[in-house]
Amino acid sequence: MSRRRISKQRTWQVILEIAIIICILIGGYITSNIKNEIQNENIIIDLEAIPEYTSSAYVELNNNIPYFSDEDYTTDPFEKYSEWDRLGRSGVAYANVCKETMPKEGEQRGEIGNIKDLSGWVQKRYDNLINDKYLYNRCHLIGWQLSAENDNKKNLITGTRYLNTEGMLHFENLVANYIKVNKNNHVLYRVTPIFEGNNKLASGVQMEAWSIEDNGEGISFNVYCYNVQPGIVIDYATGKSYEK
Repeated sequence: MSRRRISKQRTWQVILEIAIIICILIGGYITSNIKNEIQNENIIIDLEAIPEYTSSAYVELNNNIPYFSDEDYTTDPFEKYSEWDRLGRSGVAYANVCKETMPKEGEQRGEIGNIKDLSGWVQKRYDNLINDKYLYNRCHLIGWQLSAENDNKKNLITGTRYLNTEGMLHFENLVANYIKVNKNNHVLYRVTPIFEGNNKLASGVQMEAWSIEDNGEGISFNVYCYNVQPGIVIDYATGKSYEK
């Protein structure tokens, strides 16, 4: 075989290897973008459209009608949790809540105090301002009573005590009580933490729910709950705080 022919073969081999590398890089980029779009496709809330917090723990969105599409309606139980993003922040948590997703009879909730790597977790005590003293809770996006998910980090965010008990808990209880009465029914339930820019701490969460079997007669809401704590100033970029 001539040297010229060998040289040509090597040239084509190099070109082929380069082409393969380019395809791999492009494929990874596309996959990454698709993944990001999947994780963010339901984040349709604009913080600028949300009124500043005054005294209510939440505000209704879209006339309190959730943004589910016809394709979402199903009676199949499921739970979906987004991967943490590059900043270590949780994303959309989505479930079809029913007796199958809720804790089984006698099941006990475990401890989660060992989890301290949530984004924006800069804990601080305010003995004179907060009954439970500590500013932050490890807030479940889909509450334990609905999902039996306890220490799943994809289902946790750093949230104020006020967000947890005055904002989110009320709506979690509505869904839990509905399922306890309507044992064979299902509730589409989606919670989206809303971060401004690269902030480590969520500004709030969007909560949506719709009862399937009765077409929203039993449960229907779309609200934004504020991640605030009265009397305390919070730096959402870092999670640090101080008394007003």
